[in-house]
Amino acid sequence: MSDDEHARPIPQGPRREASDDDVYVVDTRRRGRPARGAGTSSRPRSAPSSAPAAVAPSPDAGQYDEYGRPLPPPAPPRTRSAGRPRRRRRGTGRSVALGLVLLLVAWVAFTVYTPWHAWSTTTRADTTPEGERPAPADGHSYLLIGSDSRDDLTEEERTALGAGKATGARTDTIILVHVPSGSGKASLISIPRDSYLPIPGYGENKVNAAYSLGGPKLLVETVEQATGLPIDGYLEIGLSGFAGVVDSLGGVYLCVPRDMKDAKAHIDLEKGCQTLDGPTALGYVRARYSDPQGDIGRAERQRQFLGAVMKQAATPSTVLIPWRWWGFTHAAAENLVVGEDTSLVDAYRVANALRGVSSDDTLSYVVPLASTNTTTSAGSSVIWDQARADELFTMLREGTPIDEAPAGTDGSPTG
Repeated sequence: MSDDEHARPIPQGPRREASDDDVYVVDTRRRGRPARGAGTSSRPRSAPSSAPAAVAPSPDAGQYDEYGRPLPPPAPPRTRSAGRPRRRRRGTGRSVALGLVLLLVAWVAFTVYTPWHAWSTTTRADTTPEGERPAPADGHSYLLIGSDSRDDLTEEERTALGAGKATGARTDTIILVHVPSGSGKASLISIPRDSYLPIPGYGENKVNAAYSLGGPKLLVETVEQATGLPIDGYLEIGLSGFAGVVDSLGGVYLCVPRDMKDAKAHIDLEKGCQTLDGPTALGYVRARYSDPQGDIGRAERQRQFLGAVMKQAATPSTVLIPWRWWGFTHAAAENLVVGEDTSLVDAYRVANALRGVSSDDTLSYVVPLASTNTTTSAGSSVIWDQARADELFTMLREGTPIDEAPAGTDGSPTG
């Protein structure tokens, strides 16, 4: 048969039903139709079967169903090589997750280790009074002292800080920190340095004379007898330490209540909120003669300053930066003197109480006063309002909740 015959159209005869004798072949030109001459060939053929015989298609012809329609190609077999990239991606994800977990653990360990290491470098002192002491009271009471000793300062540091040439150890800052065991707020109570009180073994004198005469131990004993509260811990920071702590934080943000110009404190500040560096912040808390309230006003600024420092120390910009966290804790510890029985937990309670000043979670006030300028054998002195002072310290001893500063504790004299 020639190619022309294949090209001619096949005449269409009357339709008939397909029989078992019909043989189907796969032909790209006439799929599913009976082969020409099928059923009339004289050639012998095999016995009929229940299903029509199929001729295997050529490799190039593709796969078709029984009606001649092409079947979709089968999916290629999955090989081991096809799965390897996915396993590599899972392995990379696990490595990243593990690295992040290790980094977090290292950061937590460093954050905890840093203050512990700094605490181990502090100077220890015997601050526990001898003899009879007040009975145990509610909560915890601590004495926080700011020493103005210049003995460890160089001439350059004295000039830069406006520290003068005075020698010997004195204290310009005496703060009683009380943390209740139950409800109520913690309290920061300033004790003016010129408070005229009995000093065991020395008669009556200004309270800061106790520090000059007998050091921390005599000062603790004097405060215990005046308040009836047992002192559970002692923390003292030196003059140069104030500036170093502030600089380790990159400055401290304070709101200056009025224009302040004090040549002795080396400050010239305008009213308003601003960031102070170490020497300027030190002058701010030391200024006395330019303050209309004198030592009472200075005590209020000291409490404000300590609260601002601890607030800045607890921010992510300090804790999350390793070198700044290390610098702050060790700058504080370098000039810190603590009692032999004072623990790191005690220091944490004090720091947390100080931090609460900025958020009003801690009360900040002065011991009730009757007079701020009474002439005594020690010169111009501060006299307590003894009745109100006794009432205040009784509340602290007994654990009476205090949620606002008691009457007469704003520093205004009542006499």
